[in-house]
Amino acid sequence: MNIATIGTGSIVDTFLAAAEQVAGITPVAMYSRKESTAMPLAQKYNISKIYTDLNALVCDSSIDFIYVASPNSLHFEHTLLALQHGKHVICEKPFTSTVEELELLIQYAKQNKLMLFEAITTIHLPNYKLIQEQINLLGPIKFIQCNISQYSRKYNDFLAGETPNVFNPKFSGGALYDINIYNIHFVLNLFGKPTHIHYTANKHANGIDTSGIAVLTYPEFIAECVGCKDTRSMNFALIQGEKGYIHVLNGANGCEKILVHLDNEVHELNEQNNPNWWYYELFNFKQIFENKDYDACYDLLAYSHNVLETLVAARQSAGIIFEADSVIRTTK
Repeated sequence: MNIATIGTGSIVDTFLAAAEQVAGITPVAMYSRKESTAMPLAQKYNISKIYTDLNALVCDSSIDFIYVASPNSLHFEHTLLALQHGKHVICEKPFTSTVEELELLIQYAKQNKLMLFEAITTIHLPNYKLIQEQINLLGPIKFIQCNISQYSRKYNDFLAGETPNVFNPKFSGGALYDINIYNIHFVLNLFGKPTHIHYTANKHANGIDTSGIAVLTYPEFIAECVGCKDTRSMNFALIQGEKGYIHVLNGANGCEKILVHLDNEVHELNEQNNPNWWYYELFNFKQIFENKDYDACYDLLAYSHNVLETLVAARQSAGIIFEADSVIRTTK
């Protein structure tokens, strides 16, 4: 399984470090607008080919998969180009800016029997599977709280008058899409789509959300998902039932350790021995690819579609508008 990457940010470094640990996955090429930008990572991971022409990359016959980690607003364009050249794709979260974009990609992938995955660490983690196994012990669920707050390295630049991609509506940025999406995935993979969602955000003058809280309403309980890029906090997830609660340490994105509180007893659970969370999703993707399990791939796509519908509904409820909202997309 030969992989090429689009993008050179820190997330690509983490991805390549994970790929290096999964037997059968070989990074073979990178794309960057400037060769000098990609060179440090290429040297670090012994990647021999650097492309500055995206069309040349997707035409490379040695590549099976392309990992798309470009700015959010370019996910659709770059994923479609890869699919059109017969490449399978792993696209970094959030999948696309709009639901319509994702539906076009899913349709194209299925019509051409190509695999398409959203890179989202949470749902592939062994400790997340433990949560799924333990949750029935809690009795009827009544409340869920998730908080991932990380003061962004780019926030000071933003306050100084610059507009980094992650805080730019043109590039489909903001706290909801960049960080709160982990919490949305955490809840939806356990409980499905909510009956109602509302997002209240701290918004900058340019209309982007720097932090906010999404309230997901279900018939029997409420889930609140907090994501902040303008403050720091203790990160955690709590699932509260009538008979006990589950405490997920350090946030839903990594599920680093699970504490199950039942009848005044605490049971500590942890089956993750790899600190690089991307390892687990890559291992799963490789198995699906090698087994040619298109049903498993397309089931994940259907689930990602539900997540994006929820994400877009939350964004719209807060009046956050992306440039992509007014763009008409096609696969032609």
